[in-house]
Amino acid sequence: MPIRLDVDFPAKSVLEIEDIFAIDNTRAEHQDIRPLKLLILNLMPNKIDTEIHLLRLISQSPLQIDVDFLKVASHDAKNTSKNHLDKFYLEFSQIVDTCYDGLIITGAPVEQLAFTEVDYWAELVEIMEWSQRAVTSVVHICWGAQAGLYYHFGIDKLPFPEKMFGIYQQKIEYQHRLFRGFDDRFWMPQSRYTGINEEQVRNQPKIKVIAKDDHARSAIVLSEDEHDIFLMGHFEYDTDTLEKEYLRDHERGLTTAQPENYYEGEKITNYWRAHAHLFYHNWLNDVYQMTPYPLTEIRQRQQKRKLKS
Repeated sequence: MPIRLDVDFPAKSVLEIEDIFAIDNTRAEHQDIRPLKLLILNLMPNKIDTEIHLLRLISQSPLQIDVDFLKVASHDAKNTSKNHLDKFYLEFSQIVDTCYDGLIITGAPVEQLAFTEVDYWAELVEIMEWSQRAVTSVVHICWGAQAGLYYHFGIDKLPFPEKMFGIYQQKIEYQHRLFRGFDDRFWMPQSRYTGINEEQVRNQPKIKVIAKDDHARSAIVLSEDEHDIFLMGHFEYDTDTLEKEYLRDHERGLTTAQPENYYEGEKITNYWRAHAHLFYHNWLNDVYQMTPYPLTEIRQRQQKRKLKS
């Protein structure tokens, strides 16, 4: 899927080296197709790595995607330059009157805090509420999934005795369009200190667990109206992302164990790449089928209001 990026967007050169389609605005404007309009709320500290991870996964289809990146105004990012954020990221006030086909809310390294203690919680709540009326489908990742389940459905997060860290096999519990082409079992990277209250999940009729691991922990949860998708893990991770995190933890004096099911001897084995690409391909195809006309009509009404004003 050709991704529409500014010509000097840093991830563009990386993707081109990997033979992944990324086109600039001039070429995109001459393609006679309806682009998908996608928004990524990037809450991760190293934003450029996360940009590359996600753009890589949403690039494998013949459709064109316009991607906007969103930052929270109520938090100062310390690991990404202000110049990069000012140039390539929008704030919520700039997109509140815009509609999107899809939204991705990433994880964030704040899961050991109570939700309301996170400095941008109020802003995130505003964005999640807005997404229910202005976005066709939302993918929530890791802490973003926990935050979404808590806000929308009252599902609490619970601490694990030790960090869940590694690659874990998941089993499909419910056949859904998101799993087109999937094997019955698939692998997903996990890196978190908390899980969700599984009893509350079972007792919440407005959500459905569509994939679980072998310990009956939810892996992918879907809202009843299929508007919101909650991924408890990180399909988007690179092969060496967990290794980098493991080394970083030890540099900080943490006693994190080696990631489970990750090394074969000293070599890293990637078990999740194919299903990661397939999942996002299925999601984007699903979104494209659902949104061409309603979203276009909404945008036309918004444009008419702007012209009148």
